[in-house]
Amino acid sequence: MAVTTTDRKLFLGARLKRLRRDLGLTQTRMAEDLGVSPSYLNLLERNQRPVTAQVLLRLAEAYDLDLKSLATDPEDGGATGLSEVFSDQMFRDLGVARHEIAEVAESAPGVSEAIVRLYRAYLDQRRLTDLGAIGRPEEGAGTGPSVLPSDWVRDFFQAQKNYFAELEEAADALTADLACEPLDFALAARERLSGRHGISVRVVPVEVLPESVRRYDHHRKRLFLSEALTAEGRAFAQAYQLAILEYGPLLDGLVERSGPPDRSTRGLLKVSLTNYLAAAVMMPYAAFHEAAERSAYDIELVRARFGVSFEQACHRLTTLARPGARGVPFFMLRVDSAGNISKRFAGATFPFSRFGGTCPRWNIHTSFRTPGRIATQIVETPDGQRYFTLSRTVSRFATPYSEGDTELAIGMGCELKFAERLVYSRGIDLRDPVATAIGPACRICERAACPQRAAEPINRTLMVDDFTKSISPYPFASG
Repeated sequence: MAVTTTDRKLFLGARLKRLRRDLGLTQTRMAEDLGVSPSYLNLLERNQRPVTAQVLLRLAEAYDLDLKSLATDPEDGGATGLSEVFSDQMFRDLGVARHEIAEVAESAPGVSEAIVRLYRAYLDQRRLTDLGAIGRPEEGAGTGPSVLPSDWVRDFFQAQKNYFAELEEAADALTADLACEPLDFALAARERLSGRHGISVRVVPVEVLPESVRRYDHHRKRLFLSEALTAEGRAFAQAYQLAILEYGPLLDGLVERSGPPDRSTRGLLKVSLTNYLAAAVMMPYAAFHEAAERSAYDIELVRARFGVSFEQACHRLTTLARPGARGVPFFMLRVDSAGNISKRFAGATFPFSRFGGTCPRWNIHTSFRTPGRIATQIVETPDGQRYFTLSRTVSRFATPYSEGDTELAIGMGCELKFAERLVYSRGIDLRDPVATAIGPACRICERAACPQRAAEPINRTLMVDDFTKSISPYPFASG
């Protein structure tokens, strides 16, 4: 937790200033909202006065703010991100201490974020160099993008806390227009595509679409769906087509306002926003939130009620951030059996590793041993935060036997304080739970005695002893 404390006083100047700038407010305007003078707010932002409990409560009321967001390490530019940067071999001789990193992250979050972004750009360029793919021309540019489109889009969604009010309003309007029960959505969507847009939907053999599962033919106005898609996948494909046809201008406007750096990123962002809208149409916010709360977030029951897949329901759960009707703030990961992350969303803070994979001690990896079954686990990160997690394998579409297994694993979680609201925590002592210590990628994890460590930490010196075998294959002195 990157909050400076002195005799229980909170000094949150940098965070307060950043919040004000993110909201586009002047000191005078924010001071009015908080009921303080501009000069006092100036002192707060310069850490010359502690933030009182009264000011914190006014912040929460005025800006519908989760106060924990002021006291947690942001994903970009926080101590976690900087630690990953300075663990690189090129900085090893500097010996940057953890307290220095924490001080920089707290006092200058903007500078910290800039450092993290520069490092990411460096990594991306290095990968391109290794692949011999430097210099991809695009829109007159002489070099390829400094940030990968997928990284840019992921960070954009995270900055919005994976919630888009405009898209939720559009989804509510379309849902009201369709006027169908959730389980009848696919039929209603097909009729809407045909009646309003003159588009026919055809399910075709995999041989017709050997390298895709959905294709829209603009000339003949036909939407082709592969037979490899599940029923839930076909319904989603129709929702996607409806979303892009009926709310194209809205989606284009959101994309333009977000300012993506290049054409590839713009395209990926529009697809991602359309996916969001399609999911919101299939799982309308109010009904989905109510169903989740009533069932104690029993994902199987919720997904059955709306006729969606396990993964679709999990993804939707990370978007429940509507003011006045918030759900449990979940984070979500999707990984393959090799540990590669292909999807990552969070409705709240979780210390994801940006430059590496996930910790092998998290049971998202072992879920491949018990396909289709939900496994729960309480984990503790190096900063002492505890999270309740659940994992399960999923299959997105049918694959020929000759192509082998294509199962993926979904990992969901929330802060331990929310676990009592989940059906999965029943029978578990949440007051004194057994927690598994996990960390970020092995290269930057500082847990010394980890039996599953796969690599030595870059920012620590190995302690090799000819006469002693340690628990970890790469022993080092902690602290």
